[in-house]
Amino acid sequence: MASMRIASQIGYAAGIKESVDQLVELEKAGLDLVWVAEAYGIDAVSVMGYIAARTERVQIGAGILPLYSRTPTLIAMTAAGVDYLSDGRCVLGLGASGPQVIEGWHGVAYDRPLGRTREIVDICRQVWRRERVEHDGPSYTIPLPPDQGTGLGKPLKLIVHPVRDRIPIYVAAIGAKNVELAAEVAEGWLPIFFHPEKASDVWGDSLAKGLANRSPELPPLEIAAGGIVAIGEGLDGVRDFARPMVALYVGGMGARGKNFYNDLVKRYGYEKEAELIQDLYLDGKKDEAAAAVPDGLLEAMTLVGPRGYVRDRVAAMKEAGVTVLTTTAVGPDPVATVAELRDIVDSV
Repeated sequence: MASMRIASQIGYAAGIKESVDQLVELEKAGLDLVWVAEAYGIDAVSVMGYIAARTERVQIGAGILPLYSRTPTLIAMTAAGVDYLSDGRCVLGLGASGPQVIEGWHGVAYDRPLGRTREIVDICRQVWRRERVEHDGPSYTIPLPPDQGTGLGKPLKLIVHPVRDRIPIYVAAIGAKNVELAAEVAEGWLPIFFHPEKASDVWGDSLAKGLANRSPELPPLEIAAGGIVAIGEGLDGVRDFARPMVALYVGGMGARGKNFYNDLVKRYGYEKEAELIQDLYLDGKKDEAAAAVPDGLLEAMTLVGPRGYVRDRVAAMKEAGVTVLTTTAVGPDPVATVAELRDIVDSV
């Protein structure tokens, strides 16, 4: 098997310029890809363009662009623009996000995420092939029918010639049907909170169904997953840095009875713990919710410990199908950590 690529993440809060300064050094240390998040802070695309100007080799991924915040053709234009500015380094990460952000921030109904994903992927690929875009689906009709507008719309094709007619699309998904769709239509899959030892039990059937219907024109499915990384002795407490985020998603991203991340942790076998985290978080006890995140879950989803232990975790990720190891280096020298991780990954 080929060596895994190493990826990192840039968030959507303050310190983005400083993060990109560090990214320049991480690129030199062996980083292959950077994911740029988008929620309701700074938009991802502006940051991706800035990264394109500051870097030379690292791939630049949207991690992720929500399905609902842009029209399908604008998503395609955006990816083509970043691909042009970066000389062919764009990766288009797509996902549904969640109802709080989509309805609460964008004011758009959170509906048909599965169907929208399939339609957007199809439309984007039409745009990049410079076809005159025509699409008639449940969520999108292009051009707009005369009875819904002025009647002046006509099929158009991208004015410019894109750098590539096939920009890689990665789909963020954790639900059974969403994962199946990602395996069927996308170049890559972006799962969150990836537990390598339990991934096959949770997602194996969905991946198999999707791959069975995968077009032979598509390359083998990439899987981008990982967690925080710190290499050395006496670092067990470093995993605690992941607690607040896990608690936020498992406890606060959704309501009781409708939280995709809570459901995932339950499928990993932590039913009582997931319910406790949610109860505490929704009651405003965020610190207690973070403390309730199981140590075993944190250990499975991170790469923290002595070099030999981290190598074992990298091997477990690779055995579970991970091809893009997405990490956040924690410690005084993230660049040195990534350089050492690069050496470890190349040895697995």
